[in-house]
Amino acid sequence: MSELVTGDAVVLGLRPAKLPSRALALSIDLVVVGTAFVLVSVALAVTTSGLDAAAFAAVSVATFLLVLVGAPIAVETLSHGRSLGKLACGLRVVRDDGGPIRFRHALVRGAMGVVEILMTLGVVASIASLVSARGRRLGDVFAGTLVVRERLPAGRSASVPPPPPWLVGRFSGLDLSAVPDELWLAVRQYLTRMHQLDADVGRAMAGRLAGELAGWTGVPAPVGVPAAAYLAAVVNERQARDAHRMFAASRSSSDRPGGTGTGWPMGPPGPTGDAGRAGGGSGSGAGVSEGPRGSGAVPGSHTPEAPAAGTEPVPPPATGFAPPA
Repeated sequence: MSELVTGDAVVLGLRPAKLPSRALALSIDLVVVGTAFVLVSVALAVTTSGLDAAAFAAVSVATFLLVLVGAPIAVETLSHGRSLGKLACGLRVVRDDGGPIRFRHALVRGAMGVVEILMTLGVVASIASLVSARGRRLGDVFAGTLVVRERLPAGRSASVPPPPPWLVGRFSGLDLSAVPDELWLAVRQYLTRMHQLDADVGRAMAGRLAGELAGWTGVPAPVGVPAAAYLAAVVNERQARDAHRMFAASRSSSDRPGGTGTGWPMGPPGPTGDAGRAGGGSGSGAGVSEGPRGSGAVPGSHTPEAPAAGTEPVPPPATGFAPPA
């Protein structure tokens, strides 16, 4: 799997971290923790100089456990998987399902880290990370966690693919007012990266998102329609409605007496008094025409003309979806 899909879409699309970046983050953490351990040890050596050997050994062991083991566990728990080194390298520890880690995950990772990092100087952790397909060490395997890249290079974001033509306008009567913004964000992030996901993971994610979306709208997804195509069609319908409201607000502000005239130019109104809703009544070439409701066309878009005789028709843009058999 080249991309990680989360359960709550918080880190959707992040990539598992590999050994070099994890080693750099671990080195930064070890330098910080080692410096703190030396300072605390020196302070304790000065303050406990009158203790006997047994008491001094007990204090030393407690200092080792608290600073080298307990402190990293506390930091990962409180920061939800971001230590100082991981924060500097753009990494984060998450659960296998993508959710934030809890104390038990950090505890298992810290306990295993004593064996595979401190006692073996990182040899066991390096071998396990190289063998694992997602760069996980033994602590991640036992804790059910994964270290992911939280920052990706710029310019890698993708746009939401258009819906298949056979679904355009099919959900024009769907009530989308109750759908929360978090679910819209999850659906959009899935659609932008669905081709980069493992096939089984992508289908499972699409089915879960489609089920949640159908639950909020109160209308089940159509039978026989792929979940990804259903999500793309509903997102396209929402974008069309947002664009319609934006253009309608711009028209009302520009047509109001004493308006600034900064809106889109309009032609003479149609029979209904609204050129856009009349379906394209524009007296001049500057008018804004809109197709029928639910067509999926963005207001103000130009309808392509039919190809001239003797020329090959231009194929429609690829949507990434196939029509049902």
